[in-house]
Amino acid sequence: MSKDKFNQAPPFSLSLLHPKYWGVWLGFGLLALIVNLLPYALLLRLGQSIGRIGMRFGKSRVRIARRNLELAFPDMEQAEIERVVEENFKNTGMALIETGITWFWPTWRFKRILVAKDVEILKQLDKQGKGALLCCVHALNLEITARAFGVLGLQGYGAYRPHSNPAYEFIQYRGRTRNGNKLIYRTDLKQMIRVLRQGHRLFYLPDQDYGHNKSVFVPFFAVEEACTTTGTSILAYTSKCAIIPGSGFRNSAGQYEIIADKDIEPDYPKKDETAAAAYMNKFVEEIIMRAPDQWMWLHKRFKSLPDHNLTNSRYQ
Repeated sequence: MSKDKFNQAPPFSLSLLHPKYWGVWLGFGLLALIVNLLPYALLLRLGQSIGRIGMRFGKSRVRIARRNLELAFPDMEQAEIERVVEENFKNTGMALIETGITWFWPTWRFKRILVAKDVEILKQLDKQGKGALLCCVHALNLEITARAFGVLGLQGYGAYRPHSNPAYEFIQYRGRTRNGNKLIYRTDLKQMIRVLRQGHRLFYLPDQDYGHNKSVFVPFFAVEEACTTTGTSILAYTSKCAIIPGSGFRNSAGQYEIIADKDIEPDYPKKDETAAAAYMNKFVEEIIMRAPDQWMWLHKRFKSLPDHNLTNSRYQ
């Protein structure tokens, strides 16, 4: 399959109704039914309950989350670490419900849970015809955040990895392209640069450890040598776009606060990959601290070390 086909919605075919895919159809059908029938307050409780159950059975992920917090916040009290880990799992359970909300709720209902706190910079860039690299993070409600920008009339392109199950892929693609959002194959760098140069938005997530390829080691929270992608500087330097930190965390009222309030490009050191990665990490930290228990602490953010032979040693 060519890369170009990954940018198009996979077509429906009768082969998707083969019995081997019935589990996928049944699972997503049940999720769609649940999120559309139940009130949001009950969905929130259901999601958090799923997270609590997951915490009981996901001991290895509990250890990873706890270790990440110990590394990132060495002065944090153990009781606070345990509280954040528990809340993180509750939000992880809620992520399943939020995916259903994103993919299956009608727009009129979806709008009710959104609060556009500050997105004026994106509207201004639209009027100027200037592309924007919208740098978000792996929040557990990321699916909602991406659709929220589309609902607000600020559609963008998302880097995308197709699912190996064609029935899952059929559903996932349509869920992620609601309200005008589009997808780009995650390794198609030329297409990413092209859409930015054409004045569009590109959703980009520079917060995880993607391994040594195209990465540098710079501070991230209290970890002095955290493996950090250089992709932000590559895209910004080649496209001359704006760089906008963005987020969509859930507040105490159960609404999602959509924020994209500044352009950090003027002071961004695009020609120095190491300085650029360190600079970007400061803003990634700022985004995460808006709701630290809603970030994905369950993955090994600090697994890679400058010495290739010591990978994962921070988690031993």
